[in-house]
Amino acid sequence: MTVLAVVCVVVGVLAAALAAAGWWARRHLVVVTVRGSSMQPTFQHGDRVLVRRAPITAVRSGQVVVVAAGRPVGPRPPDDPLWMIKRLRAAPGDPVPRGEVPALASVPEQTVPAGRLVALGDNPEGSDSRQLGYFHAANLLGVVTLRLARAPLGSG
Repeated sequence: MTVLAVVCVVVGVLAAALAAAGWWARRHLVVVTVRGSSMQPTFQHGDRVLVRRAPITAVRSGQVVVVAAGRPVGPRPPDDPLWMIKRLRAAPGDPVPRGEVPALASVPEQTVPAGRLVALGDNPEGSDSRQLGYFHAANLLGVVTLRLARAPLGSG
């Protein structure tokens, strides 16, 4: 085999590996821009975060998640204005945090039911489970894994 043939094989393998990595990243990772002040001081308006798509079974209390309010309505695009960035306070099976979440103060269950989660902003002035109650697990986009550079001026 000539040197040129070896180089062509190596380049082809690298190109295939890069294509596979790109495909995986597009299916599993999303960039979301923070809008509003509900997660201050952790995140500011205009911050961008990398989100790993994850089912409810893969998230734990204390993680920062991206979720939509309301009833499940199916997949949403990553730039949907209804996405909210919040800290997961309780996942299915965790005790219902009645003392922290007025909207759940009178629910009959002792633990968060399957398919639901409790998510709170770091800034208590924001809109979250305190007012909205449970979030639907079907509306979970994923877990924040990394803070990225801020969005360019004029984009948010």
